[in-house]
Amino acid sequence: NMASGQQWVLVEMVQAFYEAPAYHLILEGILILWIIRLLFSKTYKLHETYKLTEKEKEDLIEEWQPEPLVPPVSKDHPSLNYDVVTGPPSHKIIINGKECINFASFNFLGLLDNERVKQKALASLKKYGVGTCGPRGFYGTFDVHLELESRLAKFMKTEEAIIYSYGFATIASAIPAYSKRGDIIFVDEAACFSIQKGLQASRSFIKYFKHNDMEDLERLLKEQELEDQKNPRKARVTRKFIVVEGLYMNTADICPLPELVKLKYKYKVRIFLEESLSFGVLGEYGRGVTEHFGVDIDDIDLISANMENAVASIGGFCCGRSFVIDHQRLSGQGYCFSASLPPMLAAAAIEALNIMEEDPGTSSEPCSVSGIPGLKLVGEPFAPALHLQLERSTGSRDSDMQLLRSIVDHCLEGRVALTLARYLEREERFLPPPSIRVVVTIEQTEDDVQKVVSCIQEAASAVLK
Repeated sequence: NMASGQQWVLVEMVQAFYEAPAYHLILEGILILWIIRLLFSKTYKLHETYKLTEKEKEDLIEEWQPEPLVPPVSKDHPSLNYDVVTGPPSHKIIINGKECINFASFNFLGLLDNERVKQKALASLKKYGVGTCGPRGFYGTFDVHLELESRLAKFMKTEEAIIYSYGFATIASAIPAYSKRGDIIFVDEAACFSIQKGLQASRSFIKYFKHNDMEDLERLLKEQELEDQKNPRKARVTRKFIVVEGLYMNTADICPLPELVKLKYKYKVRIFLEESLSFGVLGEYGRGVTEHFGVDIDDIDLISANMENAVASIGGFCCGRSFVIDHQRLSGQGYCFSASLPPMLAAAAIEALNIMEEDPGTSSEPCSVSGIPGLKLVGEPFAPALHLQLERSTGSRDSDMQLLRSIVDHCLEGRVALTLARYLEREERFLPPPSIRVVVTIEQTEDDVQKVVSCIQEAASAVLK
């Protein structure tokens, strides 16, 4: 029965073959031939090989010149010729063996060489050792880290804070933790380099507005609102952010925060505020731009700042609402993958906060430097780090830098320490003009300020003939 059944199936197949239309048979035949060809043909053709003689090999090796890994750099490049500091860079700084008045270090509140801070750091060093040798999630969380986060949140009057072990990585990690591909970020053109790196890592759509120009920002927000109306489905899942600095590192002026908050609520966007230059300096108690303008801190979605300026330690922090900050503990790259802040630096930062809370006068407004012929002062009078630019550019950036470097060197001879503002010129989105950065701290007296003014005047008259 089984044999007869198989024969019947075979007969049916032959019958179906004869009844099939001609084009069907031709197509099947072509496909069968193509499959056979694919199975037996080689995927590549063998080229005839030519064996080189030993002499030809040696000649080729002799001729080959490898390309340099980096472009050639002249030996007189500023980055290869640096001034050496010995001792603490506090009010007085020893550079190349010469004691100078320090107008270069970002020690705004003079806490770098504070005895109380040093004693706390020393006690912590003896208790915990030097480093942590692990990220926060892998035995890198110490009790002083949790205490510092709690103290920062309390000081800033926010629900929670998170600390990073590297100041630059703080905002550069925070931005891509929230903003992803497809989201939109509105950014001031004068944004500092750490913000630029955060934008790059986020892979979001970036829209730059003119520096501190709220009309230009509102124009971009209106354009986006019209785009959202065309595609409401996409708009519902697209997050939008405004990223600004409290005091701008590259321009030393302040952001118009009250106007930004109005635009935030009008166009339903989130605000990220970078306060590395304003934290500890602006406001009655040093809480930054929000306190300076009297803006409710809850109106700002995220505040970030480093602890390498006013607090005179290392690292940075973000603060805000708990549900916002907690997200960074799993998404902030600098938090998740870097070794945590050394305990002695966390202890030093806690003591610095104690001093700031005990004596709110430590955050008083520093005095400014002005009235120098040939140079113009850029920045707000209350900014702790100002820029001195040439009134008339030579037309060449290198020449301008050389002139300003000569002024800095002349001042160094006069025992006043200044520094040029440095940028990665090929990486900057909007490269600021060359400038001398003048950092004024609360340790400096009126006599110190007068000395730096007269020293710069003397240098400018000698160099800018």
